[in-house]
Amino acid sequence: DFSFSAFEADVINSLPEWDAEPGMAACNPYPCGSEGLDLLLASRDWSRSIELLAGYYNRNGYGIYAMYKAFIWESRNGIGRLAGVENPDPIKLSDLIGYEEERSDVINNTLQFLKGYHANNVLLYGDRGTGKSSTVKAILNEYHAKGLRIVEVPKNQLIDFPEIIKQLRDKNQKFIVFVDDLAFEDNEENYTALKAVLEGSLESKPDNVLIYATSNRRHLIKEKFSDRLGFQSDNPEDEIRAADTMQEKLSLADRFGITVVYSSPDKYKYLEIVEGLTERKGIKIDREQLHREALKWELWYNGRSPRTAKQFVDWLEGNMA
Repeated sequence: DFSFSAFEADVINSLPEWDAEPGMAACNPYPCGSEGLDLLLASRDWSRSIELLAGYYNRNGYGIYAMYKAFIWESRNGIGRLAGVENPDPIKLSDLIGYEEERSDVINNTLQFLKGYHANNVLLYGDRGTGKSSTVKAILNEYHAKGLRIVEVPKNQLIDFPEIIKQLRDKNQKFIVFVDDLAFEDNEENYTALKAVLEGSLESKPDNVLIYATSNRRHLIKEKFSDRLGFQSDNPEDEIRAADTMQEKLSLADRFGITVVYSSPDKYKYLEIVEGLTERKGIKIDREQLHREALKWELWYNGRSPRTAKQFVDWLEGNMA
């Protein structure tokens, strides 16, 4: 116990109540260890523990960067800001079954990034429900303790990239700017902003920022047959340099250093995923019956994909219960 003067007691009693938010504890278990915590609690002069505190803030950041591991960029009245995500998706890499080779490319690139080496922007594209977004979210949960943070940017706010980069620059943490379900109309200007950040802007992208995007499309900008009329059209309204327009539309995807393809699984891969999920949930069922019901489900509903497999196993678990 410490004795305080009447003045000190009045000052302490006048301070507002402060409760640490749950997200802070969940994101950053105290890194100094129990001995460091005991030292701070026993000390009346934290200036004597300046090295301990400096190490903590150096590893974990400060303010919202220490409190949250995931953010969403939101814009109101033309003013953008980082909003912390209170309850991010808890999915883990160990929860994902199949596509190990595809995920390894993304994981290795992320680890390279966290170790301070040069790493690439990544485009994950392929069929719906194959786990592209889940891979990115699981990587965050796996490596946030190593300083990884994610900022999700809605497609219609990509024009704010320069402001986002300005806020993230020079922070100790490593940031993945995440753009989900990326695709553009041919008349959109947002893709120009993204293209400039990926490569070609006068201001370089900071070393602590990478861009990970997912898409169901290999070519991110929609192309029409009318775009090709300039090759052979006599209409004066058609573009003369049609080839240049096509190259412009294809160049965005090429600016991602790594492209990972997630294709729909075949019958055997789909059943392998179903078996893995069933085993993980501890569901006891005859293997032939499991396969029969799983194939019925994919015919009735969304086709073969890891998402369909998970939906089936969730239904099976409830139905058997």
